[in-house]
Amino acid sequence: MTKVYAVAHKMYELNDTVVAVSSPTGGQRAIVRITGPDTIESCEQIFKPSIPKESSAVISGSVGIDPELRVDAKLYLFSAPHSYTGDDVAEIHIYTDPSVTEALMSNLLGKGLRMAGPGEFTARAYLNGRIDLAQAEAVNEIITTSNRYQLAAAEKLLTGRLAQTTSKICSELIDCLSLLEAGLDFSQEDIEFITRREAVERLAKAKEHLEQLLAGSISYEVVIDLPAVGIAGAPNAGKSSLLNKLLGKDRSIVSDQQKTTRDVLTGLLTLRHCRCVLFDCAGLIQSPTNILDELAQQAAVEALQNSSVVIFCVDISKPDWAEDIAIRELIDPKVLIAVSAKSDLLSKDESAKRLSRLNDIFDTGFLATSAETGTGMALLKDTIDGKLIELALGKGSQPHSFAAGVPSAKQDTAGVVALPEGMLCITARHRQRAREAIENVSESISELKTGNDEVAVMMLRAACQAISDIEQQSIDERILDNIFSRFCIGK
Repeated sequence: MTKVYAVAHKMYELNDTVVAVSSPTGGQRAIVRITGPDTIESCEQIFKPSIPKESSAVISGSVGIDPELRVDAKLYLFSAPHSYTGDDVAEIHIYTDPSVTEALMSNLLGKGLRMAGPGEFTARAYLNGRIDLAQAEAVNEIITTSNRYQLAAAEKLLTGRLAQTTSKICSELIDCLSLLEAGLDFSQEDIEFITRREAVERLAKAKEHLEQLLAGSISYEVVIDLPAVGIAGAPNAGKSSLLNKLLGKDRSIVSDQQKTTRDVLTGLLTLRHCRCVLFDCAGLIQSPTNILDELAQQAAVEALQNSSVVIFCVDISKPDWAEDIAIRELIDPKVLIAVSAKSDLLSKDESAKRLSRLNDIFDTGFLATSAETGTGMALLKDTIDGKLIELALGKGSQPHSFAAGVPSAKQDTAGVVALPEGMLCITARHRQRAREAIENVSESISELKTGNDEVAVMMLRAACQAISDIEQQSIDERILDNIFSRFCIGK
C-alpha cells in the first residue's frame, strides 16, 4: 500500500527514495544522505566493493561520480526499522570539492531518486513513528542553535519527556471522558459509571497537572531570544578576567601567557532589566601563523558577528595600540562598547591621559575598567543593559521579551550548560495547546456542576484534542508545514 502524507502544499510520498546533501557548504567533507525503500539498491549501483546484507555497516571503498570518475568514500548503512527515518538510510561521505558533490547528486537523481524537501528526513522519522512532533521540532533547534543555553533547551525537547508527560495527562482525561460518555449512552438504563462529583475531582486533578506543566517548564522561545554579548580584543587584553568579573565566577582561565583561550566560553549574565549570554573567545590576531590559530580566529569572528553587542577590550597599560587598531578592523558589530582594561596598573593621572588618547585614536568613548579592583564594572553592566534594551525596542518588542522566564542554569566542570533538573522545555505552540486544554477542562468542570453532561463531554473532547496536538499525527497540516519548512534540506 502506498503511504502518502499531505502537509499543506507539500506531498510526502513515503514510498519514494529521496536524496540530499546533509553537510554544510564550504566544508572539506560532503555527506550525501539517502533514505527510502530503494536505498540499498541505489548504493549498489554506484558503490564498490559490494554491500553486505548486515543490518548496519560502515564500508570503505569508492563511489562512482560518473562513468569515468570514482572517488574514495565511506558508506554508512542503517537498516529499517531501526534507522533515524524508520526506512533504510545510507550516508556517503567523501572528501572533495562542491562540483564533484553536485555531479554525484546528478548521478543519483538520474537513477530515479527524488530530491528531499526541507526537513523531509525528520518528517519521515515523525510520520513513521520514530519520534514525536516535539522531538522533531527539537532536531531543528539543535541544528540552528547559536549558544549552549539554546542547545541545552533543545536537548530537553529531544528527550521526549514532554510527550510522556502530556500522554499521561491525556490518558487521565480520556479515562474520565469514556466513563462520562458511557453514562450518556446508558442514560435510559439508570446506570451511572461515574458520579459528577468524581468526574469533577478527576478533571480538577488533570487541570492541576496541566498548570504544573506550564509553571514548571522553560519557554524555549525565551532561551532562543537571549541576546549574545561578546568580548573581543587582542590576546592577553584582559578579556577572560573581564568575563569572570562580570559573571562573578571563574568561567575562563586567566593567564599571563597569550592564547590561553581557544574555544568560545559562555555564561549567563543577569542585568538590571534583562539577561544575556556573555561569551569570551580566542584573542584576535593580525596574521594567524598556524592552523590552530586560524580555527580559533574563525570561531571568534563568527561568534562576534552573530552577537547583539560586542565589548571591545583594549589593555590601557600597553605602550602601543597598533595591534588593537588592526584588530578593530576585523570586526563589524551591530553595537560596540569600548572598554579599557587593566586601569589599576596605572596611576590615576596616567590612566586619564591614556584614556583620552584611546578615545582619539579609535574615535569612540572608552570606559575605564579593572577586573582586579572592580572599577567600572557596575557602569559597564548598566551600559550593556541599556544597549540591549535599545535593540529590543528598536525591533518593536518589549524590553522584557528576554528579561524573564529563564531559570538559573548550571554548568559542569567541562563548561556544558545544564538547565534545571526536572524542568521540561516547551515551545510557544506547546504552551498554547496546554492553555487551550486548561480552558476546555475548566469549562467541562463548570458544565458538570450545572448538570450539562453533554456539553461537558464536548469540552472534554476538545481538551484531549488540544493535548494530542502537541505530539500526535492528527495535528493540523498547516502546523506541520510550518514546522518542517524551517528545516534545511538534508535534515
